[in-house]
Amino acid sequence: MRAIARFLRLASRALLVAGALGLIAMTAIIGWQVFARYVLNASPSWSEQASLVLMIWYVSFAAAAGVKEGFHIRIGALVNLLPDNQARWLNVFAQAVVAAVGIAMAVWGGELIARTWDHVIPTLGIPRGFAYLPLPVSGALIALFALENILEILNPAAAGEAEA
Repeated sequence: MRAIARFLRLASRALLVAGALGLIAMTAIIGWQVFARYVLNASPSWSEQASLVLMIWYVSFAAAAGVKEGFHIRIGALVNLLPDNQARWLNVFAQAVVAAVGIAMAVWGGELIARTWDHVIPTLGIPRGFAYLPLPVSGALIALFALENILEILNPAAAGEAEA
């Protein structure tokens, strides 16, 4: 269990780094586009599509990491009103829903890739399916992270052991 927990922790950190690098790259591309348009009077045709592809990638990665790191927005008012045992089961249910969404992303994201791989993004010359590659990867990781969260909720002692 420790090896799996360690792998998931490292995967989460890698997703955060990849997301940050994608945001930096997108910012640089948009900055170049603005400079080229207003200073050089020659806006690059590829910049908008490149930044959109990067955004799909880094948002997907950050969303997956958010499940592991717990930084997604949630409203805890109902959970805070419930007795501990009921709150625990409500949290398990919420994580199960997140896992189901992750599985759906993985399955239908893979289908989206298969259906759009033959379409080329003209300004980039890459398959449209390439832009959607992070959807099934992030979906699978979201499901794994949510399942790990469920195990931690059900067995807090093992969660502390895995972090050691």
